[in-house]
Amino acid sequence: MQAISPLNAEAERVSALIEEQALTKEQVVGYLRQIMEIRALENNISKLLTSAVLKGASHLYAGQEATAVGAVAALRPDDLITSTHRGHGHAHAHGDSVALTPEAKQEHFNKMMAEVLGKEGGYCKGKGGSMHIADVEHGNLGATGIVGGNIPVAVGAALAQKMQGTDRVVLCFFGDGASNTGNFHESLNMASLWDLPVVFVVENNLYAMSVPWNKASHLPDVAQRACAYGIEGVVVDGMDALAVREQVSKAVAKARAGGGPTIVECKCYRWFGHSHSDPKAYRTKDEENQWREHDPIKVMREELMAMQWLSESEFDDMDKAVKGKLDKAMEFATASPQPEPAETYTDVFAPMKTTPADVEAERKLREKVRADASPRIITYAAALVEAAREEMLRDPRVFIMGEDVGLYGGAYGATRGLFKEFGEWRVLDTPISEATIAGAAVGAAMAGLRPIAEIMYVDFTPLSMDQLANQGAKNRYMFGGKTSVPMVLRTEGGAGRAIAAHHSQSLESLWTHFPGIYVVMPSTPYDAKGLLKAAIRDDNPVMFIEHKMLYSVKGPVPEEEYIIPLGVADIKRPGKDLTIVTYSRMVHRALEAAEVLAKEGIDVEIIDLRTLKPLDLDTIVTSIKKTGRFVGLTEAYENTSFINEVMAQINEVAFDWLDAPMVRVAAANVPIPRAETLEDEAIPNVKRVVAACRKVMS
Repeated sequence: MQAISPLNAEAERVSALIEEQALTKEQVVGYLRQIMEIRALENNISKLLTSAVLKGASHLYAGQEATAVGAVAALRPDDLITSTHRGHGHAHAHGDSVALTPEAKQEHFNKMMAEVLGKEGGYCKGKGGSMHIADVEHGNLGATGIVGGNIPVAVGAALAQKMQGTDRVVLCFFGDGASNTGNFHESLNMASLWDLPVVFVVENNLYAMSVPWNKASHLPDVAQRACAYGIEGVVVDGMDALAVREQVSKAVAKARAGGGPTIVECKCYRWFGHSHSDPKAYRTKDEENQWREHDPIKVMREELMAMQWLSESEFDDMDKAVKGKLDKAMEFATASPQPEPAETYTDVFAPMKTTPADVEAERKLREKVRADASPRIITYAAALVEAAREEMLRDPRVFIMGEDVGLYGGAYGATRGLFKEFGEWRVLDTPISEATIAGAAVGAAMAGLRPIAEIMYVDFTPLSMDQLANQGAKNRYMFGGKTSVPMVLRTEGGAGRAIAAHHSQSLESLWTHFPGIYVVMPSTPYDAKGLLKAAIRDDNPVMFIEHKMLYSVKGPVPEEEYIIPLGVADIKRPGKDLTIVTYSRMVHRALEAAEVLAKEGIDVEIIDLRTLKPLDLDTIVTSIKKTGRFVGLTEAYENTSFINEVMAQINEVAFDWLDAPMVRVAAANVPIPRAETLEDEAIPNVKRVVAACRKVMS
């Protein structure tokens, strides 16, 4: 290490930090360069916003640069990070650190600038923009516009490292505002419970939007909350890159050695408002000026000059080089074209793996199973367990995590047998933390695993909606198609057990609403097994909803290996007079109604959608062209149920083939009641289905 010539007490302190961390002059000067580059980027973005060249929201990182640079400097190139809406600094520090040549560093800066401007040449092809920059291939799992939304994802990525036996560490950046969200508490509890290799870097810039920290927390430090989870919490000057690096290095080393997570709280200050439109009326000029005395560039420049590691001319040369680098990035971003309109529709889903041959093979298997005079008969629950077991044996990346799935559990088809066979790190009991169960599954999937996350009831899945709908379902699209989220979330829905409004709903339409996630709802043991296997193998998030009244239903399931391609409906009963389209438990109600109607000479065709997304519209339209009549049947609330969407699509593509108005049969628009008589009245029954069919026929 080059000799240092300390000239004052501050230089001696810095000298000690450098010596303790065995840093070279090149490294330390490089940290200053990174800080200056982030500042230049942020100042440039501010100008672009002011001149209306840049549209949309940008949350500037100026003032906090030392935290990102110091924290990322503590990592290896193969470690991972998750970022926030104020994430330019994290993305630049990480991207610059993994770029090994000057040319690669310039290319990284170019992509950053282009993405902020929404250009095709950006990291995410312009689809993520300022708040959603990611470089998953190189370990940046992405930024999120949801406060605290990245914390469960980081926990899942860290879980993946532990399960895969790597010694990689995940660095999770978030602000003081995020520490007051449920994601923070759920995630820290889970990470500490499993000693996961994650370091939580809290950037406490004293304000969550306009709310000062002392109005949002009784405790002066976020790090004080660490004791509630049995982990270490430290506070550091976030304006000092070397001090940040020192504390984060210790936390990273501890995590890498299996010592679990740490909170590193970095006290810092943002120069700009929360966003460009923020007038900063909640803080004084005196306060701002006091903090500017601790400007990371000013302080580090003076320290390095005091140690004679940097001269005025060298600093000026570096400043010119930074400006030149920014100019090149702007040239690249300006020249980069706007994305073509056709790009709007790409990257929503990972490509389907099934082929027409797979679809035909499954059709033939269905016919074989139905023709088998002595088939193997098992329950719906047993079929689900078989599917999970076979996939876990086939692919070591597949694991189960969720509520009540372990040795003393038994939900979702007696998973305790799987726990005994595969052990607690393949069948992982979690706390009751729906948001982090879902978010951890997202992070684990992005980091190379194939989780089956389980939440007891579909009624509880709205608690996980941010993680599934805003992270899991959108990450592939926001990050320009450069990541996949292969995960399944299993849950149960529907009425029938007289357990009232919080445990009896059919909420599938909530999940069909979001682009980027598939929705599967099997009605038979055969379908349950084949569809779960397909869902596990798929590279997209899949919401797999089982009906609680079907677990004990028995049916034929072949012993041979098979999957049911997603997006392929099944004609459960052929007919010529009327088409009923339905799914899940209502398939059985429709079959009962068809028997009643057959006695009246009405021949009903019943289509089981099996998957709501992707929807097999072709099978529906083919049936309508034959029958000319349609009844939609669902256990979901009539108001905005998915069957309404099916009817809308039929209206668009098959209206001319209809001989009568379409009719729907759905649950009443009331919370599911407890009393059996009221529950039966609220949910479609055979009588109502028959009446609807008679109406259409008349």
